[in-house]
Amino acid sequence: MEKHGDQIEVSEREASNKPRGPHGVRIVLATSLLLAIAVMSLVWIIPALS
Repeated sequence: MEKHGDQIEVSEREASNKPRGPHGVRIVLATSLLLAIAVMSLVWIIPALS
């Protein structure tokens, strides 16, 4: 980021909202979804067995 008087110039990389590293959010969402499905299945299956 450079400032020239009242004007501020940013590069494309600074202005973009792209993630720079691996997609950690996708991994967290997928893991939490699978965990929620597993827990809900256990809550439903265990009482049905008895």
